[in-house]
Amino acid sequence: MLKEQRHLPEYMTPIYRLALDQFEAAADLLALDPNLRKRLMAPKRALVVNVPVRMDDGQVALFCGYRVHHDNTLGPSKGGVRYHPEVNLGEVSALAMWMTWKCALMGLPFGGAKGGVNCDPTQLSRNELQRLTRRYTAEMVQWIGPDTDIPAPDVGTNEQTMAWMMDTYSQIKGYAVPGVVTGKPIVLGGSLGRIEATGRGVVFCIQEALKHQGMSLSGLRVAIQGFGNVGTHAARLLCEQGCRIIAVSDVRSGVYRASGLDITALLRHVSEAKFVEGFKGGDAMTNRDLLELPCDILIPAALSGQITAENASKISCRLLAEAANGPTTLDADHILRERGIFVIPDVLANAGGVTVSYFEWVQDLQRFFWKEKEINQKLQEIMSDAFASVLAVALAKKVDMRMAALLLAIRRIADAQLARGLFP
Repeated sequence: MLKEQRHLPEYMTPIYRLALDQFEAAADLLALDPNLRKRLMAPKRALVVNVPVRMDDGQVALFCGYRVHHDNTLGPSKGGVRYHPEVNLGEVSALAMWMTWKCALMGLPFGGAKGGVNCDPTQLSRNELQRLTRRYTAEMVQWIGPDTDIPAPDVGTNEQTMAWMMDTYSQIKGYAVPGVVTGKPIVLGGSLGRIEATGRGVVFCIQEALKHQGMSLSGLRVAIQGFGNVGTHAARLLCEQGCRIIAVSDVRSGVYRASGLDITALLRHVSEAKFVEGFKGGDAMTNRDLLELPCDILIPAALSGQITAENASKISCRLLAEAANGPTTLDADHILRERGIFVIPDVLANAGGVTVSYFEWVQDLQRFFWKEKEINQKLQEIMSDAFASVLAVALAKKVDMRMAALLLAIRRIADAQLARGLFP
């Protein structure tokens, strides 16, 4: 008899272990069938490729690229592509698993995927980034497609990256295929409202959480770790709702002002300087200090593993909205729960991006595009319904919001797998 295959050692990074521990805890509560548990513990497939790129100086650099499909029970897999120096197989596998739960939770006809290239995009020229993207896409061409796997932007990538991916795929196919990626420019079949979607979804979830707690946004103090696409749009939208954004930070530094930062001026500064560093409208602050700052709402919108057992007891907010993927470790989760901090988990809080990506995919397939107001209304409806469903399970089962979200998502995937059966 063949021995049961075990996980590749490369998978067992801390972030993959976190995703797996979360899954197993939920599977235990669900009394999930052991056979289904085995199928969902590891990715369906993982592709690792070498990406040779001719640099501007004529030398050839070799980068490592990844694409992981965790599950495609509900439909084609869906997930972002990130360019970052810390990208590895374990991280991408964990993110793909979370995408599976996220899509199921939001009721989208997608499975979970994730991709990335181990590189520092800030050190590459535009031409080098284009050559990197096109070669990575060419290596992935058999594994992606509008009916197979649909990439999207993530950390270190943007709509221009998606335009290069869409063009490369289309050149190989011989005709334009706008539905192969989402998050692309409007002129290539992108969707209105897509760039702001993740940040807007975070705000919709915060509004629902405050409604549950009998509070309003007006006057609340907000701290945001991570001032990229998600953090900037969340800051702007919350500011419009009457919040005081007292602190923000990025990979280099942070800035703090107790009375509230001038977000318009800060956004203008970042658009010119690329970083928060050097902004004169507040005092300098580190990422670590920002997380421990007394505030009403804390939004980790950077990378994973930021809130740990070491600093969870120092977190001083009433509501924590996870705009990033996996920002809170399992040990930190327990501490936050004991301290009564209401956490909106990542698979719910940051699902606005994949939801509007779904809208974009549908519009591309139909060749019919919607107005931005319609998109935002649909997004709010889906986010609000998902929040209500998760809250209902949390209250009924007496579990936190993260566990409630996982219970809902994993149950939907398990039911779908049972209905489809096992081939052959």
